Amino acid sequence: MESPAYRTSPVSFTRRGGRLTERQQNAWDKAADTYVIDVPGNGPSTSVDPSFVLDVPAVWGRSAPLIVEIGSGRGEALVHAAKEHPDFNFLGLEVYVPGVAQTLVTALHERVTNIRLAVVNAPEALQTMLPAGSVRELRIWFPDPWHKSRHHKRRLITPEFAKLVVQVLEPGGTVRLATDWEDYAEQMLEVVNGEPALVSSGTYAPRFPGRPLTRFEVKGMDVDREIRDISATTATP
Repeated sequence: MESPAYRTSPVSFTRRGGRLTERQQNAWDKAADTYVIDVPGNGPSTSVDPSFVLDVPAVWGRSAPLIVEIGSGRGEALVHAAKEHPDFNFLGLEVYVPGVAQTLVTALHERVTNIRLAVVNAPEALQTMLPAGSVRELRIWFPDPWHKSRHHKRRLITPEFAKLVVQVLEPGGTVRLATDWEDYAEQMLEVVNGEPALVSSGTYAPRFPGRPLTRFEVKGMDVDREIRDISATTATP
C-alpha cells in the first residue's frame, strides 16, 4: 500500500519564510552540500520518503555515537555540543531554512565538522529515516509550547511521539527535554512517565550542564518562567 501524499495529523511547527542574509547565503553555498542532508520527500514540504533510511556511517564518514537535536533553530546548542564532543556525530532536525543556514555560519566559524542537518518533520524522521537503535541521545530544547488550548494537539511531545523516541534510541540511550512553559512541562513529564520503555526519576531533572544558555532560555527567564528539564533512558538488556 502506498503512503499518503499528504499528512494525516497536524505538525508541531508553522513554516516561516525568510530570506537568507548574505553571510548565511555564502555559508549555504560553501557548506550545504557537505552538511545538509538531501532527504527525499513524500509530498508536503519537510516530509520524508518512508523508503529513505539514513546511512549514518556513510553520511559522517565514520562510526560514532549519534546525538540528535530536534528543533535545532539557529544552532547555538548544536554547534556548542558538537565542539565540546568532537568524537560524537551530531544531527540537527530543523524546518526553518534560515536557522539551518545560520547553523552553518556558526559551524564554519567554530570549525566544527561533526554536524549534519536535515530540513524535515521530526516525527517522520524518527519513524522511518533514522535506523532503529541508532541514537545515543535525543535532545529537544524549548519546543513550541502551543500555549492556547485549541492548539495543544500540535505539541510535539505526546505518547505517540514517545514511542518513536524509544524506537530510535539505543539500549541505555537518553532523551533530554527542556521547556519554560509549566503546563507543557507537566505534559512532558506525564508522557515520559507513562511510556513503559523509558526509565526516569519520575520528576524533573537538574538542568543539563551540556546545554548552553540560549536566547529561548533567557527569554523565559526574563519573564520569570521556571525552566524545567526532563530526562529518561531506555532500559538496557
